[in-house]
Amino acid sequence: MTIKIGERLPEGTLSEFIDIATEGCALGPNAVNVAAALKGKTIAILALPGAFTPTCSAKHLPGYIQHADQFKAKGVDEIWCLAVNDAFVMGAWGREQKAVGIVRLLGDGSAIYTKALGLDADFTDRGMGIRSQRYSMLVVDGVVKQLNVEAAGKFDVSTAETLLAQLG
Repeated sequence: MTIKIGERLPEGTLSEFIDIATEGCALGPNAVNVAAALKGKTIAILALPGAFTPTCSAKHLPGYIQHADQFKAKGVDEIWCLAVNDAFVMGAWGREQKAVGIVRLLGDGSAIYTKALGLDADFTDRGMGIRSQRYSMLVVDGVVKQLNVEAAGKFDVSTAETLLAQLG
């Protein structure tokens, strides 16, 4: 079953590569408890089939990086990028895209969380296994307020501009 507007995101864990160790986060992959990370926050989420893939690298993530200040001005606390990749890949892609400190790159290496959302896609025939559908969503205190799921192979409704317009 696919998550819908008005529903609470499921419990789960994602992983994030931390470049600089702090008191609360060790260097390297760190587990992110989704419910705890969402609590009391407004989060813009973009999800995509994979790091370093053409549309994801050239258009999807760069749009959210470019418009990050506008999201913050409209009350968004954080921007998250989810993909079915491990934290090491997401960390390397974030550095390559100059997203560090702007967008949190969160890995769902085994697609467990993506499947819990009902937003997985089977790209086995393309040699990529189970991945995420391309989408964007706005989540307020854990509840989905906007959800924009792309048709297969498209990049129209999950853009940063679309989600910004939905913020009013």
